[in-house]
Amino acid sequence: MPPRNSPPSVRPADAGRTDETKAGQRTRRTAPGADAPRLFGRQRAERLAPYVLLAPAIVIVVALRLVPLLMGVNFSFTGDGERDGTAVGLDNYAELFRDPLFRTALQNVGLLVLLLPVAVAIPGLLATFLYLRVPGHRFYRSVYFFPAVLSPVLVGAIFNLLLAFDGPLNAALGNAGIDPVDWLGDPDIAMFTVVAVHVWATFGMALVVFLAGFSTLDATLLDAARVDGASLPQVIWHVIVPGLSRTIQFAFVTTMIGMLTSMFGLLYVMTSGGPEGSTYLPEYYIWIQQGEMNRPALAAAASTVLFLLMLVVGLAQIGLLRRAGREH
Repeated sequence: MPPRNSPPSVRPADAGRTDETKAGQRTRRTAPGADAPRLFGRQRAERLAPYVLLAPAIVIVVALRLVPLLMGVNFSFTGDGERDGTAVGLDNYAELFRDPLFRTALQNVGLLVLLLPVAVAIPGLLATFLYLRVPGHRFYRSVYFFPAVLSPVLVGAIFNLLLAFDGPLNAALGNAGIDPVDWLGDPDIAMFTVVAVHVWATFGMALVVFLAGFSTLDATLLDAARVDGASLPQVIWHVIVPGLSRTIQFAFVTTMIGMLTSMFGLLYVMTSGGPEGSTYLPEYYIWIQQGEMNRPALAAAASTVLFLLMLVVGLAQIGLLRRAGREH
């Protein structure tokens, strides 16, 4: 008999198991490829996740943008009036380029392209001063963005009063001994006036874009430039412009699209396309053909030309800016 005070016997965990059983368990635990199906499924889910997240946006873009665009292009090859719904080939496009008003609109598009660097440089420089925290930068940030929340119709009405031939601006010029200027009635000046008002009313959005771009700029580069004694123009040209190259590309493209597609309200209120059709843009021409002349097929052709113009100008701008960025 075992001693009365001896501890109870404890059976080892592996007692009664053969060496073959132990080896089999170890083999099952460490068998290569045991988790392969689960790992493969996880990797496949990770690869599909971006497409699943993008799918709703892609469906919306295709349904609300791409499909109407293709339908509009197809509609531009049909006739108006007596030839409504009849295929007319390129007749609408030929008529467009014979129309002096449409040719004027295309010339004004060229003018916008030439003025585009100024329209982008203004918010870019102002954003630079705000980023460098000039005195009162918080106040100026609010003031600069305020015009962006105003309706184009309201902006046009305000500047109609300010720029009238007998308005406050000409009165101030007269007090300074300068002859009054017909800002909205002179065909050589009216388009520049409308573009200037548009830039004033919309540069707040580009300003926000530039401020967001500055948040990604490496501040140590600016500090190094200051230590090296670089002037402000040198800092802007050699540090800020290369560092914000993608932001500048985005600002150029969006500003150009805004000029070509968002000036209708100003044109309608300030000049109604005049004087002598000098302030026509493709967008205003499209509205005239669709809304007043009841020529939707011709308007669709003009819309197609406008789309191609924006595509070509946008791609050209991106190419030039990328080349300039590489040179820096």
